[in-house]
Amino acid sequence: MNAFTIRDIENMCGIRAHTLRAWERRYQLRIPKRKAGNHRLYDNDDLKYFLRIAFLYHNGHKISQLAQLDEKEIGRLALKVPQPGRANDIFINHLIEASLDFDQELFDRILHNIILHMGFEKAITQVVYPFLQKIGLLWLTGNVVPAQEHFASALITRKLLVAINSLENPRPAPGQELTERSGDLPGSRSSSGSDVPPRRHILLFTPKGEFHEIPLLYMRYLLKKNGQSTVYFGKNVCLEDLHYYCSQKEVTDLYFHLVTHLLRCEPEQYIKKMSESFPDQQIIISGNIGAGVYTTDPRVRLLKTPEEMQEFAKGN
Repeated sequence: MNAFTIRDIENMCGIRAHTLRAWERRYQLRIPKRKAGNHRLYDNDDLKYFLRIAFLYHNGHKISQLAQLDEKEIGRLALKVPQPGRANDIFINHLIEASLDFDQELFDRILHNIILHMGFEKAITQVVYPFLQKIGLLWLTGNVVPAQEHFASALITRKLLVAINSLENPRPAPGQELTERSGDLPGSRSSSGSDVPPRRHILLFTPKGEFHEIPLLYMRYLLKKNGQSTVYFGKNVCLEDLHYYCSQKEVTDLYFHLVTHLLRCEPEQYIKKMSESFPDQQIIISGNIGAGVYTTDPRVRLLKTPEEMQEFAKGN
């Protein structure tokens, strides 16, 4: 059983701690347990309750009315909230609840319905990404054990792999085939003398110390969907492995995604080292950490939004 402080509830639900205390006094809303020092202590069920309350409150319902409803009535009311506004919060909260309980069947069913409702790409960018940020916050504060985060990530990864494998393999467009000549890199002329750029061959990976693979798999999905040629190295990859592959095969782009600060050096230093080590390749970076760096190198491209990631996947 997880234990949460009032600050944890505040961070997860977007309701200020002093407001939660006021609701508790005025409406006897979810009276918490107390630990040594008289500090409030909440459990899994309390968090689920406040996630639903917060969702309804943010969508215009008065707390005085919500306080009079039981949990089943609150659940039914949440399902009736129209889609505009913060409606995706209810999907995110349902996924968190299923993760806390290790309920695989429920998690799969919720994610499947979200994809049917929103489409695969919107489901990933508008629900799965915010969900991962929320459950990551719980993990960082010690309120979700690693097993619960791994449980959710594994199910999402499986969904992404199924989506990737369901796509047809990309086929080169006329005039876009990669050749064995080292000169046929981006911006060069083809062997026929025309200005048609060669087809890209993109190596996807996360650097040593970065273990978040879901965004990388999503980019692999987007690239394959748009007919781009890729090789997938996965997570926690050292530079030596990249060097070896690039010495054996032709690569036009090196793409990686940065979520954490767990690199052995600062992101700017890592990017500079990448640029110096791979002078013939374009360096493509996305992720909250990677896209936040500053660089003037023309061969380094930062993808700061899901829309920019989609444009890159299209070849733009």
